[in-house]
Amino acid sequence: QVLLVESGGGFVQPGGSLRLSCLVNGVTINHAYMGWFRQAPGQEREFVARMHPSGSSSYYADSVKGRFTISRDNAKNTVYLQMNSLKPEETAVYYCTQYDSYKDYVLGADPAYWGQGTQVTVSS
Repeated sequence: QVLLVESGGGFVQPGGSLRLSCLVNGVTINHAYMGWFRQAPGQEREFVARMHPSGSSSYYADSVKGRFTISRDNAKNTVYLQMNSLKPEETAVYYCTQYDSYKDYVLGADPAYWGQGTQVTVSS
């Protein structure tokens, strides 16, 4: 059974940075298509970033390109989301996700597995 556990959320001022972590249990991430989503209050969940297990490709939402970076540490079986230049409108619960297949990864289908989420609040 896949279990995704996020951490690293918190309170940050506009323009600040945070690094989210996702400890993955039940699958080795060097074979897994991993991603991040977020859900702001009153909004639907939205895609943020995803990456191929080899690191050969990654996709980002247009709104975060150049500011957010998804990465992985295979030795720790952990996926990260480095977020820089954060904006107040990016206040949301951030979710770690895993896609079930290469096809789902490429097409950007709904991930098969979700963590419980970690709150990020961007405010002055």
